[in-house]
Amino acid sequence: MAVEIVVPALGESVKEATVAKWLKKVGEAVAVDDPLVELETDKVTLEVNASAAGVLKEIRVQTGSNVAVGAVLGSIGEGSGKATAAAKAETPKAVQAAAKPVSNDSFLSPAVRKLVDDNKMNAGQISGSGKDGRLTKGDVLEALNAPKTAPAVKAPAQPSGPRSKADREERVKRTRLRQRIAERLQAAQNTAALLTTFNEVDMSHVMALRAQYKDSFEKKHGVKLGFMSFFVKAAIQALKDFPSVNAEIDGQDIVYKNYYDIGVAVSTPTGLIVPVVREADQKGFAAIEKEIGDLGLRARDGKLTIEELTGGTFTITNGGIFGSLMSTPIINPPQSAILGMHKIQERPIALNGQVVIRPMMYLAMSYDHRIIDGKEAVSFLVRIKDAIEDPQRLLLDV
Repeated sequence: MAVEIVVPALGESVKEATVAKWLKKVGEAVAVDDPLVELETDKVTLEVNASAAGVLKEIRVQTGSNVAVGAVLGSIGEGSGKATAAAKAETPKAVQAAAKPVSNDSFLSPAVRKLVDDNKMNAGQISGSGKDGRLTKGDVLEALNAPKTAPAVKAPAQPSGPRSKADREERVKRTRLRQRIAERLQAAQNTAALLTTFNEVDMSHVMALRAQYKDSFEKKHGVKLGFMSFFVKAAIQALKDFPSVNAEIDGQDIVYKNYYDIGVAVSTPTGLIVPVVREADQKGFAAIEKEIGDLGLRARDGKLTIEELTGGTFTITNGGIFGSLMSTPIINPPQSAILGMHKIQERPIALNGQVVIRPMMYLAMSYDHRIIDGKEAVSFLVRIKDAIEDPQRLLLDV
């Protein structure tokens, strides 16, 4: 009796996915929990695993098609795939060797496979540094960044007049994640009354505190002490003082949230996503650093769940890691505000009548003016500035 392969529940508010890639072929043996097909939603890429053993009997939905939750993708029939294996065994070895591509494709993780496919690369031409020669994301990214060489060939004569540039263009379909990012950003621009307020913060004391305790902190907690945990803690203090920044608009109502689920923007090969640190106000510096590190790593490997990407109340993004000195971040709907961190750069400032050099960071807070007044936004950012410039406030909650 055939067992249907069905699109599982995809998470809150996610009703549709795209078939990214079939991992098994019709007639191929399938074991329980074997990954069968990759689905790409507007948030994550996930695998659908086999619920029964047998043979992949049919594929009903081809790669690139959109499917709804509950749709039947294919079916698993009875058998063990021995016929396919036997037929292969009867094939002359020389033919098998010629037909078999030199490729690491069968050993690729879903995240690595997606990166290879998206960039139309041949996995067999990339040297793997992982266990048993398997490809890692680092191997693929290194191959992408490697200078391209080609045999010296005399270029054909070009016409002297205008010519089409189609041969130098490449058309690639946007992923569902990229489409969703575009939709959400456009929706934020169209529906929210967006404003941005700026300030700057002297990072001297946080940097000194971090330098003093970073070794003992890492030794005790097994994680490095970064800047993000300080800003998460500072943001939580400010959110408690200005609850409208932690609220959202729902129709004619304002929903004030008395919990603090902080989204931390992460750049991945497929786009920007925002995993959420739940109940961040109840966690210490070490727990926050560990969770941010874990979420960031799994985000880049495409292993986050839908639940880990939804429900945040406030977002922090750090463009400084890419060298950004100033920007105006866009809110993550239905949230009402976002904090933008930037590059730390030494600048001359006036301090007690003297011109001194200090490591300074520009802060930007974009907010929805429909729910947050200008005075609240400015005061919120000043509250964060005060906490960072005097980090003892974070310990004393003052």
